[in-house]
Amino acid sequence: MAARLSYFLWNTPPDDELSNLAERGLLSRPETLRAQVERLLNHSKAQGFIQNFVAQWLDLRLIDFTVPDSKLYPEYGGGDVSLKQSMVKETELFFAELLKRDLSLAHFVDSDFAILNERLAQHYGIAGVKGLALRPVQLPPGSRRGGVLTQASVLKVTANGTTTSPVNRGVWVLRNILGKPPDPPPPDAGAIEPDIRGATTIRQQFELHRRVASCAGCHVKIDPLGFALEKYDVMGGWRENYRVLSGPKLTMTKNGPPVETDSKMELPKGQVIASIDDLKKFLLEDKDQLARCLTEKLLTYATGKGLRYSDRAAVKEIVTRLPAKNYGLRSLVHEVVQSRTFLNQ
Repeated sequence: MAARLSYFLWNTPPDDELSNLAERGLLSRPETLRAQVERLLNHSKAQGFIQNFVAQWLDLRLIDFTVPDSKLYPEYGGGDVSLKQSMVKETELFFAELLKRDLSLAHFVDSDFAILNERLAQHYGIAGVKGLALRPVQLPPGSRRGGVLTQASVLKVTANGTTTSPVNRGVWVLRNILGKPPDPPPPDAGAIEPDIRGATTIRQQFELHRRVASCAGCHVKIDPLGFALEKYDVMGGWRENYRVLSGPKLTMTKNGPPVETDSKMELPKGQVIASIDDLKKFLLEDKDQLARCLTEKLLTYATGKGLRYSDRAAVKEIVTRLPAKNYGLRSLVHEVVQSRTFLNQ
């Protein structure tokens, strides 16, 4: 138990205090276990947990997998190291802020603050933020940011450097936020290739794709979620138009076809999504599902094992207790450690 707890929250072997408590048989006491979780979370070593879990949960380990196309995105030339580092750190510090203050898991979907420095605020079009230090900043009314869905790190790892894909982003939301990954595509599904000359929009291409009966069943769940994020480019910048390469020398223009997200898209149960605000509203309709997904992610990370059918009861017990604790992230970590799955596996 001492080893599991320490590797979960510190990513190290247990220290003397944990080892001594284990030798004396005291870690089985709920009050002792709670006190140790607090001690471990309050230590600087907990940064290992924050960094590793966030990277695993939100796929941030893929941050270097692609580099923005230099022709389409010259302002991100060379990968813009300062911006990329700030992007990843923003997400880690956002998680840390929720953990420290025991804020609701709903903040992962929408929040009235973001973790910004001058470079990141410039990227997001938010005025008044100066300096290199990342810190909590109140977002202005009507902001297009808030939560992890609109953070540049997430938007980058769900794009390929040249184009964005509503399918990739929609699947990411289903898998990482709702915990409901779609079935794999049928063998004959085919791929949608980007039209770099802008003759057809991505939406037009997807409308054709969805006419295939074997594809439509999943795409009706995926596409509305992904298209709600389509106004964010490959590095998470806001756009009204696609960038395209045109002319004999394939010169870039920012004024390509408009990003068609204003046309409403309907989910299987009738919810209509036409914007990022609609997407956030839809996700927040079922906080228990958000909690269930994150509980499963935390338990998998904490135990180092995939969850089994027998673990469903433990997950359900945790989720049932969270509303009384305002779905707090720190409270969730305590519930995970006190769960049968963590204690007995």
